[in-house]
Amino acid sequence: MSQTPSPFALVRQELHQHPELSNQEARTAERIKQHFTKMKPDQIFENLGGHGLAFLFKGANPGPVTLIRCELDALPIQEINDLPYKSCIDGVSHKCGHDGHMAIVTALGNFLSGNKPENGSVICLFQPAEETGAGAIRVVEDETFSQLKPDFCFALHNLPGKPMGQVLCKPGTFNCASRGMIIRLTGKTSHAAHPEDGISPAIAMSHLIEGLTRLPDTMTGFNLVTVVHASLGEIAFGTSPADAVVMATLRTTTNEAMNMLVAHACQLAEQQAKAEKLSVSIEWEDVFGASVNTDTGYQHVMRACQAVGVEAITMEEGFRWSEDFGIFTEVSEGAMFALGSGEHSPQLHNPDYDFPDELIPTGFAVFREIIRGINGFEDKR
Repeated sequence: MSQTPSPFALVRQELHQHPELSNQEARTAERIKQHFTKMKPDQIFENLGGHGLAFLFKGANPGPVTLIRCELDALPIQEINDLPYKSCIDGVSHKCGHDGHMAIVTALGNFLSGNKPENGSVICLFQPAEETGAGAIRVVEDETFSQLKPDFCFALHNLPGKPMGQVLCKPGTFNCASRGMIIRLTGKTSHAAHPEDGISPAIAMSHLIEGLTRLPDTMTGFNLVTVVHASLGEIAFGTSPADAVVMATLRTTTNEAMNMLVAHACQLAEQQAKAEKLSVSIEWEDVFGASVNTDTGYQHVMRACQAVGVEAITMEEGFRWSEDFGIFTEVSEGAMFALGSGEHSPQLHNPDYDFPDELIPTGFAVFREIIRGINGFEDKR
């Protein structure tokens, strides 16, 4: 006989059924607000950086402010799982586990409603638009965020391929900086029988693809350029092309290295365009800074894991994938940690991925213990 899901597994499954894309999370935010209103937080902040929400639980005494962050948004991926709580939205689903992250923080809010921090305050933040890299910075730049002024910020991300409930963390870079580069080359069309009468971007495009791929070889440390798309002209055998587009993803372990890689990539694009008498324009999308854990934040995570008996591994290297949480540790102490979601789980962003509900108590326990170590509270378990 199947076990009855916990209340917060049901919250997770409800959110899973009703996913929303980045910057469209209004109904998700309303669902979260309905749950938290019953918990009677001391203050509710709405429309943070878009559809973001923050719930403040105040302690009796002055002290530090600790912020626990999760994400509201889903992905433009068609779910293929046959689940009783399968996504109701065609082409949209929670394939990164943000539904699970929200359930964990909702469980934490429920606990805080009956166990206020002894010193300072705790904030449960539901951030919009993590998948685009724009949400965290919009939250931090929002005027309302200046009222929150967190001293500590923490977040987790589930990680398929690792043992269920195992925590992975490290001081320093936890996630790479990354950004999408769009290079547009423009020349002049001509008849394909007389290409000399036009200006084709074909040679510049081919040199640019090779040059971008080899660019990291000229730099030290981990740097990566992945060409993700390229197009040239139109499907017209009688026409020599005038336009080309090359798109690439740039990754580095530090923001300083990213600035250098960007400069080199732009210089390469301009050189190739000039050599072939083309005009060039460059655009950027999905810009993520490096997510850097502070030493103090890392120590709080490891201490909490030890206290609640959760296996915790100190990673030697950060992850290549990106996360926009790094903006929070630019303004406060803090850390992000990974939480193993099963060695046989489908990977993140796969159409058959599903966040495991059995992970909710572990994430909750680690966050609760982090708060106990920083703010303290009378535990009424």
